[in-house]
Amino acid sequence: MHGHVTRSVRVLAVPLLAGVVAGVAPVTAAAARAGSAGPAGAFAVGGSLNGVAATSASNAWAVGDTSSGKTLILRWNGTAWNTVPSPGLAGSSLSGVAATSASNAWAVGCTSCTSSSPKPLIVRWNGTAWTQVPSPAPAGSLSGVAATSASNAWAVGFYTAGISVKTLILRWNGTTWKQVPSPSPGAKGLENLLFGVAATSASSAWAVGDISCGCGPGPSLILRWNGTAWTRVPSPTPAGGAALRGVTATSATSAWAVGDTMTGATSFGTVILQWNGTAWKQVPSPSPGTSAGLSGVAATSALNAWAVGWTDTTTGTKTLILRWNGKTWT
Repeated sequence: MHGHVTRSVRVLAVPLLAGVVAGVAPVTAAAARAGSAGPAGAFAVGGSLNGVAATSASNAWAVGDTSSGKTLILRWNGTAWNTVPSPGLAGSSLSGVAATSASNAWAVGCTSCTSSSPKPLIVRWNGTAWTQVPSPAPAGSLSGVAATSASNAWAVGFYTAGISVKTLILRWNGTTWKQVPSPSPGAKGLENLLFGVAATSASSAWAVGDISCGCGPGPSLILRWNGTAWTRVPSPTPAGGAALRGVTATSATSAWAVGDTMTGATSFGTVILQWNGTAWKQVPSPSPGTSAGLSGVAATSALNAWAVGWTDTTTGTKTLILRWNGKTWT
């Protein structure tokens, strides 16, 4: 399961879809034991992993959901992956994770995920345990999370308001999460969806998604936080629409957003947008196979970035990894 799904399903089955497109494509685990195989210690558990974050070579997190429909959190300790207890809420899933240190991490998603009224889910790692933290939003689902410090974090997603779906942005100020006003520029009845968020400081952040009628990717949607308010920033949209699934930023003048566009009745192609400090522009990106899309992106500098996703081939769906070398994506 990946980005090319019907939009109506994606809105209702938020955790399985929003989480997938915002982070890492799901992988059904095989039967192996932690540390029993492979140079890094193979680990297996039934379920899907939707997001990953790391602060060092010995501290990383992966989040998702179990095959029984509960939250799933794994931790890398430098030698092996192990499950870590997380709030065992039925019908719940985690879509994204962010960490600033070994003692501070956030994971977000939803509860009652497959119902028509999902609720935001936020859990926090305090260095000892994962615990649920109250969300100020009574309804909706969270797809992505970003943090720059123990007192500054963002979570984004969407919620249903009547016949419309609106953007949802929450902010952590070091004490509580609060909902922050965010643009939902789509007309009544359209879906204003946010899937990814990135922040470089308390006064600079990006959130990405798209506006859709529910039948496929619509106009690209990029919002920017300037330290005071979230506003929409103009962004290019190819003819087949542009659902932006992930975003990363290394500075105020360098950022990337990735996703997918429809190239045919049932086919998709990759989309990559670049922020140069003044405007967002689409850059050429490989779309191998009969259909392809991108789910996540990470960068360390203006000259080094990675994008990941999927591609359909004659032998099935395969993983897709693209790299930016400062000039082109390959």
